[in-house]
Amino acid sequence: MDILGLLIPAALFLGLVGLAAFMWALKNGQFDDLDGAAMRILIDDESSKKSPPAADGDRKDRPAARP
Repeated sequence: MDILGLLIPAALFLGLVGLAAFMWALKNGQFDDLDGAAMRILIDDESSKKSPPAADGDRKDRPAARP
């Protein structure tokens, strides 16, 4: 039972240290944008993106063939 006199204060101290670290991170903006970096890799760069060639049926410069 004597060990509880040491473990309870140690657990409370470590809990307060963890809470202080969380509050510091929250104050310094560590949790502002959780999805931005993960989603940024999925966004195509518009300058390097080229439009695909039109299919034969989609061409506007000539009429479609009649059956």
